Amino acid sequence: EAATLLNVDYEAHPELEEALFKTALAIKERIYGKRIVIFAPLYAANYCCNGCLYCGYNAANHGTERSHLTPEEVESEVKAICNSGHKRILMLCGEHPNYTFDDFLEAVQIAAKTKSGPHGEVRRINVEVPVLSVTDLKRLKATDAVGTYTVFQESYHRPTYKAMHPWGPKSDYDYRLTCMDRSMMAGIDDVGIGALFGLYDWKYEVLGLLQHANHLNDKWKCGPHTISIPRLKPAKNAPASTDVPHAVSDAELKRLVAIMRLAVPYTGMILSTRESAELRSELLDLGISQLSAGSRTAVGSYDEAEQGGEDDAEAGQDQEGQFELADHRTVDEIIYSLMEDGYVPSACTACYRVGRTGEAFMKWAKTGSIHNCCLPNAVITLQEYLEDYAPQETKELGEQVIADHSHI
Repeated sequence: EAATLLNVDYEAHPELEEALFKTALAIKERIYGKRIVIFAPLYAANYCCNGCLYCGYNAANHGTERSHLTPEEVESEVKAICNSGHKRILMLCGEHPNYTFDDFLEAVQIAAKTKSGPHGEVRRINVEVPVLSVTDLKRLKATDAVGTYTVFQESYHRPTYKAMHPWGPKSDYDYRLTCMDRSMMAGIDDVGIGALFGLYDWKYEVLGLLQHANHLNDKWKCGPHTISIPRLKPAKNAPASTDVPHAVSDAELKRLVAIMRLAVPYTGMILSTRESAELRSELLDLGISQLSAGSRTAVGSYDEAEQGGEDDAEAGQDQEGQFELADHRTVDEIIYSLMEDGYVPSACTACYRVGRTGEAFMKWAKTGSIHNCCLPNAVITLQEYLEDYAPQETKELGEQVIADHSHI
């Protein structure tokens, strides 16, 4: 069915595209309501020993300054993120002996314990790290700090995967593909998958994602908690990022998102700041349910911006970030825009904190019952933001949004 939808000539049949888009929005709102989860990525290190041709952190890029966050810097970065109003972060790192898994575990534990005024704290830490063994995944779970374990397959097309990952540990296609099965074996049952669109035919990658989701659902009774749909963007000294092998247009991305929402209705669909503010707004109406906000992909750049070096931080992001960003709005600007568009920004972490993960979460999400939790919790966390961080204009609009949802 998904393959059929992928191959419709929508230019010749715009009425079918309209029906597709309307259905995708109806399904998303049936499952999750009007809430949109927001989060911030936090890069703990940019060391890497892999040769990925599309990534600014690839080991062959000798023009990028390599660094990692010290324990003190982890705390400073988390405080800066919290001071913008975030409660959820995604922690990332590369793969290299200079920054070990032990180092990353320490960073996660520090982040989980960090507090900032007035009521700043991280309530959910998702991680996007190199593929791990069952033993290391059990160690990750034992931190009691991690929510979703995310790994992108990048491309499900084996020849493309081999060409884009010519050397390094990441070149092992099968070990990467099976990492979510190891995660389930280790007891981490909230997993996130994704493909990097632009490496190969986007229709093939969609079907690869769907097969992966179906495999997890069939074997573990638990499909992916999230699916990410990043498009390939320019990155420093990464040849495939500027000469995109299979570029995906905006129109194709919209259809991709809508079809994924129809095919995997229960999953959270994530869109990063790789895309422009305008396009992100449009994709919210087609299936996207989670957004990164106020993102920085250069190591240490949140604290630098907070300390008054916004211009320097932006320059560092452009030169040293993993990839080029298109949406440079602040967290507050994104929250305000979401509310203007009729959405309720959410920092909810209730499912993770009450143990409603994996198969337990799926029972709520697949029936659409999860929105009975999502919307009330979104309203509560929005009220927190308004009281602790919002400027007056945002506060006034937010109070109206909350009043409009007082029926819950």
